[in-house]
Amino acid sequence: MGKYYHPIEFVDERCDGRMKCMRSCPTAAIRMRDGKARVIEELCVDCGECINVCPSGAIVPLTDPFAQSLDFKYKVALPSPVLYSQFRPEVDPRKVIMGLKRIGFDYVCDLSLACQEVSIAIDESIAQHRGRLPVLSSFCPAVVRLIQVKYPDLTGRVVPVDVPREIAARDVKQNLARELGVDVGGIGVVYITTCPAKIVSIKQPAEKAKSWIDGAVSIVDVFAPLFSAVADLENEEIDEDVARDFKFGAGWSMLGEMTRLIGAEHSIAVSGMSDVTKILDDIENSKLRDVEFVELSSCLGGCIGGSLVVENMYVARSSTLHLLRKYGGKVPVDRDEVIEKYNKGHYSLEKKLAPRPLRPLASDLATAIEKKKQKDTIYNALPRIDCGCCGAPTCIAFADDIVRGYGEIEDCIYMGGIKDGKRRSKDTEG
Repeated sequence: MGKYYHPIEFVDERCDGRMKCMRSCPTAAIRMRDGKARVIEELCVDCGECINVCPSGAIVPLTDPFAQSLDFKYKVALPSPVLYSQFRPEVDPRKVIMGLKRIGFDYVCDLSLACQEVSIAIDESIAQHRGRLPVLSSFCPAVVRLIQVKYPDLTGRVVPVDVPREIAARDVKQNLARELGVDVGGIGVVYITTCPAKIVSIKQPAEKAKSWIDGAVSIVDVFAPLFSAVADLENEEIDEDVARDFKFGAGWSMLGEMTRLIGAEHSIAVSGMSDVTKILDDIENSKLRDVEFVELSSCLGGCIGGSLVVENMYVARSSTLHLLRKYGGKVPVDRDEVIEKYNKGHYSLEKKLAPRPLRPLASDLATAIEKKKQKDTIYNALPRIDCGCCGAPTCIAFADDIVRGYGEIEDCIYMGGIKDGKRRSKDTEG
């Protein structure tokens, strides 16, 4: 089992043991040990829920330093469409692109075109799908990893189409390499991200050997210098090349935009890990058989609700809708050409998505079976109220910790008189 990369850090000095992170984690990856939060690496899906709920700021995201993102001969900014909504709605999004160039990037690649193309590719993938329905979106890496960890039987339902940021990064690198007559390795693409999960998808992608993106900086990290640059541009004219090439599009920044662009007749859009988990439970139990496609986002409201943004998601949504009305335009996409490229594998994932290998109870089958029986016995003897006082989020997680040697039954404040799944009589106590 390989080591997993996680772009978050638990700062012990700030942790006051309130357990909000432990209770909110959708994969039960967090434990409290000696009053401090600890993470089980193979269970963490980097959704950022723990960052959002921690009241003391003890969980912090780790992103590439902004200066490091400029260590390439040719530097390309690949901003999430959410970036434009972080400014006042009267700020021309083309000024944001000019601002990105002002702070050090040579080129800016907008995701609107890639989102349009990939939407058509997904629609075609659904039309050609011959397996069980619904199929699931692959856009949110936290959801993809949630499926790998908690719903391994559903990995085959994830649509086998790569995400717009990867398609855009690959295409801009190859196109610039031809135009400039340079090696692709001299072109660095930096994604400006809304959440930790996308950093993981770049550093340690689940569906390919290596990402086409070379680094990631958060909107939080880039916003201050970018805001200053945009303010300095207030009275300047729009660059001709930016005005000619740019058409503002929301991309997939808001919940429901993906399903709208795809046009699937029977589809739903779901956001927030709690609701995503409920929907995946229903799919696993065959309760959504009349739905073709499910758009899933770990962040509430879609990417505009990410943990690495600066603006309130409701304000950001309002700003995006305003920008669409004022600056939006039809992004020219030839549907037949996209379908032809799809059939040639241009938008396909490099490898089939597989369940994440989790830690076994034991290295040999016989011992693993015995420990599973022991785990069931301990769980059945516990109060099953999931209070969390033992340092585990649920009683089933606590029973699992015990058989793995990470806890003692006495850690349960209700059942401290139990050993090996059996209550000790008063005659044997003391």
